Amino acid sequence: MIGILSGREAMTEAQAAQLAPLTLAYVGDSVFDLFVRTVLIQRHTGNAGALHKKSVKMVNARAQAAFGNSIRDGLTERELNIFMRGRNAKSATVPKNMSVSDYKHATAVEALVGYLYLTGQNERLNELLGGMEFENGTE
Repeated sequence: MIGILSGREAMTEAQAAQLAPLTLAYVGDSVFDLFVRTVLIQRHTGNAGALHKKSVKMVNARAQAAFGNSIRDGLTERELNIFMRGRNAKSATVPKNMSVSDYKHATAVEALVGYLYLTGQNERLNELLGGMEFENGTE
């Protein structure tokens, strides 16, 4: 489902590992959101407003932190290193209405997703993201 943008070569793992964790998270945030939106339109009917409400339930710090906790034990050593770098990254601000812990764990997930995306590890990315739980049904 997720693939590297056409016309672009994937970065090497060493190149991607050199990027700041918040830079990885910047990319990972978009990839995570796109994955969720893609799955939602494949599985649900409804207008854009209804689909947006569903995506907001999954693309937020609390949900991403819970997802991160569910995949953490299955990460490779390198993936766990990227995850931890994302979690430990110093951010200038923390959005309101969420805990610092959730925010840091969401950043960890986004950094890992960004890293896997930029290095072209699409199969692994789909394997991890495919483990997310989505609501069933149509609305």
